[in-house]
Amino acid sequence: MKHWLLALLAGACLTCPATVAAQSKPTSLTISALDAKGEPVKELSVGDVTVKEDNVAREVLKVEPATEPLTVALLVDDSQALEGGVQFIRDAARTFVRTLADRAEIALITFGERPTIALDYSKDTRALETAVNRIFPRSGSGAYLLDALIETSRGLQKREAARPVIVVLMLEDVEFSNRYYEQVLTEIEKSGAALHVVAIGQPDAGITNDEIRNRNQVIAEGTDRTGGRRDQVLALSGTEPRMQQLANELLHQFTITYARPETLIPPQRVEVSAARPRLTVRAPKRASAARTRETK
Repeated sequence: MKHWLLALLAGACLTCPATVAAQSKPTSLTISALDAKGEPVKELSVGDVTVKEDNVAREVLKVEPATEPLTVALLVDDSQALEGGVQFIRDAARTFVRTLADRAEIALITFGERPTIALDYSKDTRALETAVNRIFPRSGSGAYLLDALIETSRGLQKREAARPVIVVLMLEDVEFSNRYYEQVLTEIEKSGAALHVVAIGQPDAGITNDEIRNRNQVIAEGTDRTGGRRDQVLALSGTEPRMQQLANELLHQFTITYARPETLIPPQRVEVSAARPRLTVRAPKRASAARTRETK
């Protein structure tokens, strides 16, 4: 009897690792990895990052350059606040488009007065530059950024883009969208897009109305939750270098694949951290289906 029990226990121990392995599934995230100067690193290995889901460590299986096609919605503020800075904004948007030339489908969307598609998703750099050159401030108009974010996110949901990105180029001024911030964040998360914001001017510390308060909340939480970047540019002349840096970051992202155990209750949060000195990692923080992709 003892021999039979020992054999049974031994057999169970031998099969446990295989069972555990079979119950884990590779899951992938797109991340950005930056050096001490804020520039994207060109190489990243498994030992350079750690992954936790709901504060439980996961095994990192693979890190490789992101190869899925980029789909970028470029949202540009063309409200009256643009007066006096239109050429700086055009130069910044043009540099962004040229840097991503032939590497991404880009749509140009303006949000002064109302969200407007200046050019639908295209890889035609010349057409994109022509659309950028047509950006003018709309006299007497205010910004409707939150409306534009909702419409853009819903459009990306329909496209089912592999690596969707929303880039906002805005001026610190009034906001007219009558949207609650959680409503906007929900639509962004459904799209699976990373939100990046380059804001120009001095932010209003004394928030004066609900519209600006909701906009600021979307920018703060949206960039943080989705693994995007948030740049505050005080001078118009600093806009173009920031947009150049952002474009370079998008071109040098990584796909990190880790083992996620099969569970009845899916994890809520994911945390990707740098394990290498002077390395900064940006990644989505919600372990939702919209931002995790299972490898086959």
